[in-house]
Amino acid sequence: MSAILKGSIGYIPPEYGMGGQPSTLGDIYRYGILLLEIFTRKKPTDEMFEGDMGTHKLTSMALPNRVMDIIDPSLLSKQEYDDRDHHEISTNDETSIRRRDMEPNVLAMMEEWLVSVLQIGVSCSSTSPSERIPMPVVVNNLQAIKNSYLRFNNLQ
Repeated sequence: MSAILKGSIGYIPPEYGMGGQPSTLGDIYRYGILLLEIFTRKKPTDEMFEGDMGTHKLTSMALPNRVMDIIDPSLLSKQEYDDRDHHEISTNDETSIRRRDMEPNVLAMMEEWLVSVLQIGVSCSSTSPSERIPMPVVVNNLQAIKNSYLRFNNLQ
């Protein structure tokens, strides 16, 4: 009897290819790859990847200082932020100056959130199952990032 490995290329945990049994750690691996794909818009099978290069390695190499180079540009749209500001802009020069000064702060916070999310994706998609973070920790960390984002937006 031979075992057949089923799954989509790029989402199959490395240990499955070496005879490892399916487990929740494999699910965590797939979740990490999916999370990285969402934020980079690069599938594990993207033609840009050759050899052992993949979404995990690309992201690992970019963290933390070059994260904005690999993020899907459509995620960086300031449309929602700009639309909100058009309704609040006053003719007061002091307000305009404050809004201009605030923009780099917004971008810095966005970068911080993106780095945090991508670090979770990299941890989940670690080659070694023992290095993958448990899902309850993933959920708590993502919730903390979301709460930080919401608090920041309420201050704006």
